[in-house]
Amino acid sequence: MKRPLLFLFLSATVVMLAAATTAFGQAAPQTKPPQGYYTVIPLRGVSINEARISAAAATTIPMWDYTITSPVDNLAYSGMMVGRSPFFHGARTTNIPTIIVPIKIVMPDGGVFDPTAPDPTCSPSGTPLALVQASPVFQSAPFTLGGTNVGTTQYLDAYQRSNFWTNVSVTGDRYHTMLSPVTTLGVVTVNVPAPNGTTNVSGRCGHIGVMDIIWWQPYVEATIIPSLAAQGVNPTTLPLFLFYNVVMTQGPPTLTGSTCCILGYHTAFSSTTVQTYSVFDFDTTTSFGPTSSAISAMSHEVGEWMDDPLGNNLTPAWGHIGQVTGCQNNLENGDPLSGTSFPSVVLNGVTYAPQELAFFSWFFRQSPSIGVNGWYSNNSTFTTGAGPLCR
Repeated sequence: MKRPLLFLFLSATVVMLAAATTAFGQAAPQTKPPQGYYTVIPLRGVSINEARISAAAATTIPMWDYTITSPVDNLAYSGMMVGRSPFFHGARTTNIPTIIVPIKIVMPDGGVFDPTAPDPTCSPSGTPLALVQASPVFQSAPFTLGGTNVGTTQYLDAYQRSNFWTNVSVTGDRYHTMLSPVTTLGVVTVNVPAPNGTTNVSGRCGHIGVMDIIWWQPYVEATIIPSLAAQGVNPTTLPLFLFYNVVMTQGPPTLTGSTCCILGYHTAFSSTTVQTYSVFDFDTTTSFGPTSSAISAMSHEVGEWMDDPLGNNLTPAWGHIGQVTGCQNNLENGDPLSGTSFPSVVLNGVTYAPQELAFFSWFFRQSPSIGVNGWYSNNSTFTTGAGPLCR
């Protein structure tokens, strides 16, 4: 199952690290390769209904409700997604103001991980921040899936259009959920206190940082997000926190620990109004895939934010696939295909490989699928629904 914060369970490895270290520049004995995976922290602080009221009042991001009865168990499931409903067949374009926040992490052992700094050895095509800004997550590209043109648009919008293609296609080019406008703030420096972070030799290219999410998550919510309010970060925006070659653990920050390595997460929290946000690593060490897949974590997390913004959309149980070794029952559309890339997208001479994502129909076992071409994922890796209830 997906590893929720504070209740992390071992899951199948998607990508493995060839070598690990525990001290800055010193190789550590390797007993078991660390595993790359993703997690979600469900809505805290308010109820789902309060979040719904906030969305209707436009005091948080726009979200729409759905209810579906799944044929696999004949039960009704309800949830909320970002944007406007595709089932109304109208001109339903939604723009979500998005704020990229580059995080410069300074580890207690002296390691520095700065997404705004040049790194010609491991990131020769540009700084991680510049590559993120120029990626298909934010820039438009043409997307044709199995011969069907789903539009020239951002990757996650193309995904969502294809996800509900049976309903969207009849509107032509009038249904979109866009990350717009996109703003980038100045780099935020975070000095990680001992013993919450370490610097390690990646074994491939450069160093890799490991940080305890149990320290980071309350810090970003209580300190960083409030400090950025004057720069426009608020519940009606999506802040995206960009790490460079930094992964997370739950507890002691070691590459050889059983809870390493969290590549990203998304969440929602509130004391008054719901704030959603996401955190992800831009990896150029190639520890978790080739350089072209450096935006895999970002596309995974933004895709899950779009279809499960509060982290609590329930589905019939599924599992034993992707990063999930057991059973899971939520609509985290990246998890079943963690480590599986969508076909490369080339923009300005740079090759990007976002992650493939599962469709709504896959989770709920709809037949036929309402996705593009009758597919169950946006590169047709899934040709049928998730199958019988996971046991």
